[in-house]
This record gives sequence, structure tokens and C-alpha cells, in this order.
Amino acid sequence: MSQETSADTGLRRIKSFVLRQGRLTPGQQKAFESGWPLFGIDYTGQALNFADIFDNDQPVILEIGFGNGDSLAQMAGENPEKNYLGIEVHRPGVGHLLIEIQQRELKNLRITSHDAVEVLQNCLPDNSLAGVQLFFPDPWHKKRHHKRRIVQQDFLDMLSRVLQSDGFFHAATDWPNYAEFISQQIMQNPHFQLTDPHDFADKRPTTKFVNRGLKLGHPVADIVAINH
Repeated sequence: MSQETSADTGLRRIKSFVLRQGRLTPGQQKAFESGWPLFGIDYTGQALNFADIFDNDQPVILEIGFGNGDSLAQMAGENPEKNYLGIEVHRPGVGHLLIEIQQRELKNLRITSHDAVEVLQNCLPDNSLAGVQLFFPDPWHKKRHHKRRIVQQDFLDMLSRVLQSDGFFHAATDWPNYAEFISQQIMQNPHFQLTDPHDFADKRPTTKFVNRGLKLGHPVADIVAINH
């Protein structure tokens, strides 16, 4: 995951990702040229109108830092009754997902490639999302780097604003320390209440990345909270 978080205007900015643009493959470059005008959302700082973007009023799920997008494409394909918005700043990952969108002929998935916090602050209206997904964010495992972790109180406050009442926040990590950290942050926040993650974990696709971690003995923890 490659995103960045900050506090609201006037509070200190927390850098939680290192930007690695990478080189696009010819296929990814072609996907950008053909797919971005159809499925990409350029950052303008203006509020998004999901009814216009998706041409329907289905619930919208946001995924922050979708990596190469395999799991997001799978979820969009398996849940056509929902709309999905993915945020990722790593261009090869965006290019890979654009390929998947076109190959799978997905109509319910859009992408923006910009800092997630600025999108949350400036582009997402109040109560506009049914859920937010954050799968395998950078754990910043060294204690001195914990301040860079994206899940902090200011971040949760922003999520609460854009989530509908009873909307969900679903995080997944294979770092036990980070799972505990996320749970503690949620328990300290007045807007969220932890809930049983079982059903959500079952619906999260198991990717090559996840399987590789499991083989190395890194079990995945799912943390789910409901906005109220």
C-alpha cells in the first residue's frame, strides 16, 4: 500500500508512504491511454458526484492503496450491485488495474491516482460511502516510524465523515503489531465500534501476495469497525 495521511488543515502532515513511480510496461502504458479516459478520475479538488460517475445510485466502496488491483478487480466483478473507487499513487499498479478493468469489462470500478487524504478531504461528500477498505498498508514496523502509519485518529475522523451511518472500515494486515495498533486506534475513536470481522474476511480475496505471506508464516488479521 502506498498512501499518505495528514491531519486536517492546520495540523501536522504525516507522511506514510514513499512514492515509487516505477516504469510502466508497454501493456500498462497502452491501458493508460485507452482506459484512463473511461475509468480514471483526475484530481480536481472538487466534490465527486457518484451518481454521475457510475450512472446509478448503488452503494460505493472505497479502497485506499489497492496495489496492483487484483483483489479490487475481483471484488468489483463478484459484486456488480456495488460501485468501487480505488486510490493508488503507484502508476504501474494503476496500469495493471486498468488492464484488469478492460479485460473483465467492469462497469462498476473507477480509479484516482492522488494522495488519499486530499481525496478524502476535498473530493468525498459527507455520508457518501458505504465502506472503506485498507488492505496491507505499509506497517512502518520500527517504533520510531509508527507516527507514519496511516491509521491514526485524524484519519479515522475523516473516514467517519465520508462514511454513511453503519458504514464499515475494513483493514487487513499481516503484521500482528500493526493489527493491535489499528484496533487500539479504533477503540480510542468515538465514531467507530469494532465488530466481528469474520464475514468481511471471508469476502476479502486471497491474492498471490497474501498466499506468499501465509507460506512464510504471516497470518492475516482483519479488523472491521462500524461507523456510528
